[in-house]
Amino acid sequence: MPPSPSSRPLDAVAIAVTIGLCVSWGFNNVAIKIAIHDIPPLIQSSTRSLLAAFLVGAWCRLRAIALFERDGTLAAGAFAGVLFALEFLLIYRGLAWTTVTRGTLFLYLAPFFVVIGSRWLIPGDRFHLWQWMGLLLSFAGIVIAFGVPGPVSDPRQILGDLMLVGAALAWAATTLLIKATPLSRISPEKTLLYQLVISVPLLGIGALVFGERISAMPSALALGAFTYQTVWVVSVTFVVWFALIVRYSAARLSVFTFLAPLCGVTAGHFVLNEPLTPPFVIAAILVAAGLILVNRPG
Repeated sequence: MPPSPSSRPLDAVAIAVTIGLCVSWGFNNVAIKIAIHDIPPLIQSSTRSLLAAFLVGAWCRLRAIALFERDGTLAAGAFAGVLFALEFLLIYRGLAWTTVTRGTLFLYLAPFFVVIGSRWLIPGDRFHLWQWMGLLLSFAGIVIAFGVPGPVSDPRQILGDLMLVGAALAWAATTLLIKATPLSRISPEKTLLYQLVISVPLLGIGALVFGERISAMPSALALGAFTYQTVWVVSVTFVVWFALIVRYSAARLSVFTFLAPLCGVTAGHFVLNEPLTPPFVIAAILVAAGLILVNRPG
């Protein structure tokens, strides 16, 4: 039986676009790192969501994309917004208590959660043995790239680790929610607007609770990095990502996100002069091999 239109494997165009998204998200990690000294994380996240909501709303008005008609998506859209805010809150605050290495590995459990959830929620989007092998191979590449986490040195690290696992669950749940609910029948712009509009007050409250504030005018470099996140990453790449989720296999797409942290390390090397180690090359080969297995023809 051929795959359903909403769970079909990725074609060459989808693969190329997804790789482009992962490169953009890799540079986004660098942009966050550049801006975070001047603009605290939750203020950064809530403000970029607010500004991106205006940009996406203006685009919808220009393109006459319907946003306010009754289409049965309000509940799912609101839930997606809560998950979106929860994901970023857990990532930013979890990394305050655990290491980047541990946080990255726990966050990239998300593809496993998507594959497991797809088995029950998305007919025809199930992994077979070689695809599971590819998933494990790609994750092994991430482990090699970032290193095996050492033992917990601070009790708060356990809480930080759990928060990153929670962020992975929220990320996976958002993907599955978009794929398996009426959100799959609306424009990706409206799907994104649900998440942006709902997340702004939630992330803003989080910033207040954790006592974040901007003490001085951010530098031009920080504002440039923030603009990149807002205009390109949130307003454009997220829309494209949601469109891909609806059109193609969510499980296979999710595995491609393993490229994002590798692109982030590469971007850090070129932009911030952070070193690249020999294991990184091995990691990249493993991730690529895993992606080939996941997307090989049946």
